[in-house]
Amino acid sequence: MKKLIACVMVIVMTMVLVGCAYPEDEKRMKVTPDVDQLAAVQRAVDEYRAATGGLVPIKNSELDTDIYIKYLIDFEKLMPKYLTQIPSNAYEKGGIYQYIIWDPENEAKVKLVDLNAAERMREIMIRKMSTQYLPIKGAIADNVYQIDFEKLGYKTAVTVKSPYSGVELPIFMTGDGEMHVDYSIDLGQLLETDKPTIEADTDIRQLLVDKYPVVPAYSIPYTVDEKGEPTYFMDAYLKDMEKKKAEAKKE
Repeated sequence: MKKLIACVMVIVMTMVLVGCAYPEDEKRMKVTPDVDQLAAVQRAVDEYRAATGGLVPIKNSELDTDIYIKYLIDFEKLMPKYLTQIPSNAYEKGGIYQYIIWDPENEAKVKLVDLNAAERMREIMIRKMSTQYLPIKGAIADNVYQIDFEKLGYKTAVTVKSPYSGVELPIFMTGDGEMHVDYSIDLGQLLETDKPTIEADTDIRQLLVDKYPVVPAYSIPYTVDEKGEPTYFMDAYLKDMEKKKAEAKKE
């Protein structure tokens, strides 16, 4: 996460500067998911795979990279043979989305990462430089903590606009010092409206991946409690952290 935020700092600042030069309608195209653009990239990826024996056009990433941002699409591998131009809402063109491939070994579905969350976290990390640590108000759950934004100089808590419901989502910290977006509200709404069957100890973030073009990046696993409501799946998170540490040592 720390490596990613440092990288995204440059990307987001570039997008902000570039965005000032565009008319309002063109700005809007850069901050909304577009069905036609997604379909065009999906066709390009499918054609690329067919021509290369199943390879996917992705950039190199570290083994411990978050699964939701691990397989970033490398547009240079697609253009101009398979794709005529990069989507206007891609960060490479000043947009707010990173295009990724989900499940590259099987379906290889094109999805989006909303960089608004990375921008908010970048801002918090800058504030953190003056305190050397993220101050907390207290525990929300086991190994999950509420950030004390007032001690970082904010008048109100920093939130991220949900790419699903549009509501403002909290940002919290886990015991390892990493920040995450809390998707409990969106998951709760989805469980209430769709009423899916959930198996025990299942990461229910996959429900968002299946239903929407945007993936729940910068988050931790969730499952359901005895009442059928979303809850932090910390056992899965901690196991994933241990796995990433082991993979990083192998590099």
